[in-house]
Amino acid sequence: MRYIFRCLVTNRSKSFVFKQSEILQHISSQHATCRRFLQSSTSGGVVFKSPRPTVEIPVVPLSDFLFSKFSGYGNKTALVDDTNATSYTYSQLEQLSRNVASFLYRKGLRKNDVICYYGTNTPEFGVLLLACSSAGIVLSTANPAYTTGELERHMDHSGATVLVTVPQLIPNAREANLKDVIVIGNSDGCQSFSNALADDGKCYPPDITINPKEDVVLLPYSSGTTGLPKGVMLTHHNLVANLLQFKECSSSFADDTNLAVLPFYHIYGVLVLLCDTLQSGGTLVTSPCFEPERYLKTLVEHKITQLHLVPPLAIFLARHPMVDKFDLSRIRSAFCGAAPLGETVTHEMKKKTNITIRQGYGLTETSPIISIDYLTDVTIGSVGPLVSNTEGKFIDVKTGETLGRNETGELCVRGPQNMKGYLKNEKATREMIDDDGWLHTGDIGHMEDNDCIVITDRLKELIKYKGRQVAPAELEDLLHKHSAVQDVAVIGMPDDRAGELPRAYVVLKPDISLHAHDIMKYVEENASDFKRLRGGVEFVKEIPKTPSGKILRRLLRDQLSSLQQ
Repeated sequence: MRYIFRCLVTNRSKSFVFKQSEILQHISSQHATCRRFLQSSTSGGVVFKSPRPTVEIPVVPLSDFLFSKFSGYGNKTALVDDTNATSYTYSQLEQLSRNVASFLYRKGLRKNDVICYYGTNTPEFGVLLLACSSAGIVLSTANPAYTTGELERHMDHSGATVLVTVPQLIPNAREANLKDVIVIGNSDGCQSFSNALADDGKCYPPDITINPKEDVVLLPYSSGTTGLPKGVMLTHHNLVANLLQFKECSSSFADDTNLAVLPFYHIYGVLVLLCDTLQSGGTLVTSPCFEPERYLKTLVEHKITQLHLVPPLAIFLARHPMVDKFDLSRIRSAFCGAAPLGETVTHEMKKKTNITIRQGYGLTETSPIISIDYLTDVTIGSVGPLVSNTEGKFIDVKTGETLGRNETGELCVRGPQNMKGYLKNEKATREMIDDDGWLHTGDIGHMEDNDCIVITDRLKELIKYKGRQVAPAELEDLLHKHSAVQDVAVIGMPDDRAGELPRAYVVLKPDISLHAHDIMKYVEENASDFKRLRGGVEFVKEIPKTPSGKILRRLLRDQLSSLQQ
């Protein structure tokens, strides 16, 4: 290959002047390997293009995009509630979404106003999302495990004026003193969502002009690379683009039935489960939570054909003896995301269930999908190649230099799925997305020869407990409020089942004696269940920090690792 390149450039027997781009284009058309060699040889690094075909992305609102599909599915069941058998067909979905949009307009909600959904998985969430999209309203999603204080912060930061929730969470809404609450079901003193569904639709928002590339439709919250949870502004175009990117490499069809046990407050649940099922014409069964036996029974009773997993679910299916009692032969494919899945569990599940798991990778900030493994010839241990219309590069974390193939660095991506930015946080947005549009993922990895990405580490400090995000800074902020705490640092302790467990290193104030249990109980009383210090508490004399005051978490992780060996 080096000889071919030299001949093309130096042969002067013909009076041709070749530009480097022309040479690259010529050789690219001849052999992909030559293209890779030239990219890495001439630039010192590589900007990787997706090996998948480019897809055309219409510039339309999310609801218009999905409604355009519904006419072909007619009276086919779209959404089913596993707890009460409530179901909606595709033809009903569009009309009910317009009814709800009319109801919200009567309430005084207008374009760019914000509604917060604080609840478990229900079919009505899908109706609400489509209604908000068609009315130009922003839907923000809050974790149903939030405490009252966390819910208040979410409502205040997002600017939400209306809360939609479920009966079991009404006490938290009341404690938060929220005035405008709509409940899916019934609860004294609250408006019922059934009233919205029964609206006559005559106040459907007139002449709403939506700019799909600028107007936000979904506002989930993510901790980003550091700090407290941030509102991720996802536009209509972001979601439509990512739906088409996912569709190009997914295996979803109209005869598929999926199970949504992964939560809708998470972008994985909204886009990969809900919206992709709707664009494909399949049926989505919603379940409010994971209960082992109920989960397995639902897989069988509803004849689920595809599994959407996070690592703890994959571990359950691969290792729990209860699984052997159920016939899972109808399941033809499995997809795992939200956190890395080890090769051991992947092999164990294949051996036990004869189901091969494909992995995908993404962030809330990328709507979420960046890469997905191939449908066939699954590359275990990788998250597959970039999805269509997406560029990627790996940069040296110290110098910022763009690296070549098989060189390890931070992954940066650029594509139509990249978020608009963080709500009310320009500084964090600039830190995440540079002037050239590259989104810095905070994840470390490399590109292999087969165009598959391998993620090996995490530059960012985010802790992932069972696929859920725990920001060390948030727990540190909470613990700093404890009257006995002088200083504190929180890291993630590796765990085979959960991924990571939050672990705190605490410096007590002078002459104060305290038990680790007291610190753990304090967190239990003031934070969501998944943020508890399951990794334990260790009292130390000082927290290792840089001269500028940044916590040296790597030192704490290294110390923990040496103790575990």
